Formats: sequence, structure tokens, C-alpha cells
Amino acid sequence: MAFENEELNQRREARRQEQKFLAGQRRLLRIGVVMTALTLVLCGAALLVTMGIVSQPAEPSLEHTTERPTESRPTEPAPTQPVTPDTVIHFVAGGDVNVTDKTVSAGAAGGGYDYTNMFMDLVPTLASADLAALNFEGSLYGAPYGDSKSAPAALAQALRNAGVDILQTANSQSVVNGLSGLTATLQGIRDAGMEPLGTYASAEEFRKSGGYLIREVQGIRIAFVAFTKGMDGMGLPAGSEDCVNLLYKDYSSTYQTVDTEGITAILKAAQAQKPDITIALLHWGSEYNRKISKTQEKISELLLEQGVDAIIGTHSHYVQEVKFDPRKGTVIAYSLGDFYGNGDTAGTDYTLLLDLEITKDGATGRTSITGVDYTPVYLLDETESGGGLRLLRIREAMAAYEQNTVNKVSQEAYLAMKNALEKIESRMDIA
Repeated sequence: MAFENEELNQRREARRQEQKFLAGQRRLLRIGVVMTALTLVLCGAALLVTMGIVSQPAEPSLEHTTERPTESRPTEPAPTQPVTPDTVIHFVAGGDVNVTDKTVSAGAAGGGYDYTNMFMDLVPTLASADLAALNFEGSLYGAPYGDSKSAPAALAQALRNAGVDILQTANSQSVVNGLSGLTATLQGIRDAGMEPLGTYASAEEFRKSGGYLIREVQGIRIAFVAFTKGMDGMGLPAGSEDCVNLLYKDYSSTYQTVDTEGITAILKAAQAQKPDITIALLHWGSEYNRKISKTQEKISELLLEQGVDAIIGTHSHYVQEVKFDPRKGTVIAYSLGDFYGNGDTAGTDYTLLLDLEITKDGATGRTSITGVDYTPVYLLDETESGGGLRLLRIREAMAAYEQNTVNKVSQEAYLAMKNALEKIESRMDIA
């Protein structure tokens, strides 16, 4: 049974209540610090008077005045300024959703499709986020499904029901079924209750959007942008050059000339909306290659200079290094691997969900990324035994195996998860 939006909202409301409680605790702590400091000052002043270091004011002599002393009145304390609590939200990002024969057929059920079971174990992570995004590397163009790169609408609906809000559509498959396929994909994503990012049905739609997306959560404005290195060698027809946000001018050939002007124009348009945080989702690098190219480094520098706070990468199908600079509040995740793929190539059967903690300071109003966490995920392939594909949180699945619970994974899967966890942890530079 698919997860209803009501359950999704309940999980997010629970996170908001937790954030309100923590904000209240921080407020009480601040008040306690102020009161403690005031007490120390008063005690210090009294001690100085007692020691004679500070003389007490002489009392007026009644012999030299005919005026009646005024009656002293207690001084009312000055009203304290209310302390505005910090606002904390969480953005969760995942990797590629690859549309293939294997990933599509894994959801075949009763003459139709149902992908609920594939993502069920990840609902606690995705649905608890204030916003969650993935890269959808396929289309919703209709049958035939699978290697045609077209997926049934049930896949998009299952992602939404699991807690996904945004799907990046700027990637290798943006125009795999032409502009009509792109238009159908954008509509299909919206019909499922999510928002597409990085592609547009027409040049007019691009101009209206500015090439970016603004989402506001609890008063925090986040600007999202998405770009792709290319479209698997495919080009865009004349007049539709703005339908896909691109990183390179030579996007259909060598990927060497960074489109600095095009990237900067979109980022400046986004910054004009005065967002608190800017997040860039990038489909870049080389498939099945862990090397970071010189142009990737150049693009990273450009984005950070233009005010981007977090860069989230996909396309290599591998988990690559994630770097968090707490002093600057910036994050670069070169690749999060395959969120949902075949898992047939070594290193593509594990991924992670990256959790960015975003805090708006109640006193200063300044917003920054204040923490980074992650959930390691493993693709369990049970297709040979008729069980299909499932995504499992690695730590929880390993704990279940060690505790010998019912329906635990096999020893082979446990050892594979243990190896995957070690590799993921070795690529996290987030301390």
C-alpha cells in the first residue's frame, strides 16, 4: 500500500515540533546565561562595597535640611527583549534514479506497476526531511518502458509517496524522447506532486522561471539550480537552447569549455531573489570514473564565488568525496552514486542520502549550513529469487542481522553492506 501524503506531512510535522522544542531549550539557555552574568556583576559590586573599594554614598543629614525625605520606591526591572529562537530545517539529497529494463520490471505487479516496497525502508529519512531531492535520469513519456528510458507514472508517484519533493531533470536523459518527451516528463513529475528542476518545456517557460526554483520553508528561502554536462551526445533544436541548463558550451562533444556566462546569468537571477541558501544540483563528471576533472574544479570555484552554498553531484554512479567546510558553511558532494539503479557494476550497489542542516540564527538573521549527516544505503538485489530490488539503510539492516531478527538479510548481503559502509565512510570529509 502506498504511503499517503497525510503520513508524509505527519512525519514532517513531528520534525517541526522537535525543532520548536530545541529552539525553546536554546532560548532558556540564553536567558540563563544572561541571568547568571547579571548575578555575578551584582555580587561583585556588593563585594567591592563590603571591602571598601567602592565607597557607599553618604546619607543626607537631617540636621541641615527642613525637607522631608522622600519615600523610596522599588525600581521596576527593565523589560527584557524577547529572544527569537533559531530556525533549523533539513534538506536531504540522493543520487540517480536510473530508468532501465531492470529497474522498471522490478516494480511489475498485477498487470501494472508498484514501487512502494523498493523505497519503504527509506521513508523515515526522506519523509522526515523538510525538502528532499533526487536526480531522475529518465522520462515519463509512456510505453514502452525500460531501456527506452521511459518509466511508468507509478515510479514517480512512489518517489513522492516516499517523501521526495524535487526531481532534477537536467541530465543525460533530458531529451531522450525529444522535446515532446521532455514536456511529458515535466508534466508527469508535477502530476505526481513534485517539482522538476533544470529543464523547461519551452524558451518561454525558461524565461518565466529564470532557470531556478525558490522554495521557502519556515521562513528560510532556498534557491535551487540544476545543470548537466550534456545529454548523452544529443543536441537541442534551434530555438530550444534554453530548455536545458547546461554546464558546457561544447555539451555534445568534448565537455571542455565551461559556459561561464550562462551559469553566471542563472545564478545572478537566483541571487536577485535574495535567498538565504543556494543549492546547486549538478550532473557532471564521467561515468564509472572516480576522478575529479579540472573543469569540475573550475565549475565548483565559479559556483561558490557566485554565492552557492552546496553543490550536490551525480552521474558517475559511484559515491565520491563529500566535503563540508563548517567555517564557510559550504558543501561539495562530487557524486552521491546511484539512488536506484541496476547495481550490476561493482561500486554501484551502494549510495547515500545526504542530510544538510540549515540554521537561521534568531539573533542575527544569518542563515548557513551548520551540519552535514548521511544515511548509507544499499541496493539489495533479490531478482533471482523473485524478490525484486529493495533499498535498505545499511546501519539498520546490519543491526538487524547482528541481532538475528526475523527477515534479516543473508550473510552475503551483510558482508557486502559492511564493505560498502567502510567505503562510504572513507569518502566523508564532514567533521
